[in-house]
Amino acid sequence: MSALPNALRITTVLALLVLAGFPFYWMFVTSLTPSSQLFASTPQFWPVWSEAGVYREAFQKIPVATWLLNSLIVAAGTTILALSIALFPAYALSRFKFAGKGVMGLSLFATQMLPEAMLVVPLYALFGQFNLLNTLTALILANTAFTVPVVVWILKGAIDGVPEEIEEAARIDGCSPAGIVWRIILPLIAPTLAAASVIAFFHGWNEYVFAQTLVSSESLRTASVGLAGFVGELSTPIHTVMSIAVIYTVPAIIFYLFVQKYVVGGMTAGGVKG
Repeated sequence: MSALPNALRITTVLALLVLAGFPFYWMFVTSLTPSSQLFASTPQFWPVWSEAGVYREAFQKIPVATWLLNSLIVAAGTTILALSIALFPAYALSRFKFAGKGVMGLSLFATQMLPEAMLVVPLYALFGQFNLLNTLTALILANTAFTVPVVVWILKGAIDGVPEEIEEAARIDGCSPAGIVWRIILPLIAPTLAAASVIAFFHGWNEYVFAQTLVSSESLRTASVGLAGFVGELSTPIHTVMSIAVIYTVPAIIFYLFVQKYVVGGMTAGGVKG
């Protein structure tokens, strides 16, 4: 009797995997479909490998490698800075009692109500005063500002799951407050840090509004802006767009696969397993 439920679960998982991976597969197939068949009445479900030269042309004629490098710098910088800044506020919200604690937590949530487009002009003026316009540093700082509130709440939930007795034992042994955070709390919430890093990384990797507004140099253009630049008013090179979209998606998939084993546990289990 148990064979049927197992088969049903396996079938369901396989169906979900197909649904999740089909958009990426369709991008790949479209990038390798001849132009004469792109708008045919019968869809092309298999790639035409003779069209693979479109990927070679993407790197030879278009600065895709530079775009990807810029996106990687912004995403990695956003991730590292957001995690570094959010750790101590998350610890304070979890462990300390102080006036205005609820207001502070609510304020962090309220920041997520503001769309990025509303803050482009103020940030542009602010970064202009500090000579940060047309730099990747500006993108890292802007993306970090929007990512930190989310990361703070994710880390706070993990710290709430760490027994305070562990910290008390560390204090008795002479560990400083900062040492408790770095030596005790940080290792225990490592899975949640991985989950938060996914959110911060993808925000920096996919962000478009700030990258389009705060950076004007082509050498500092990110992949999201470069890819959007191929969408024309009269025509759009489908082969080029889809091939670059596939290239743009692969690093993000690799990063997620690298940390995915920590994500579910980090988002649900907290810091300590009993």
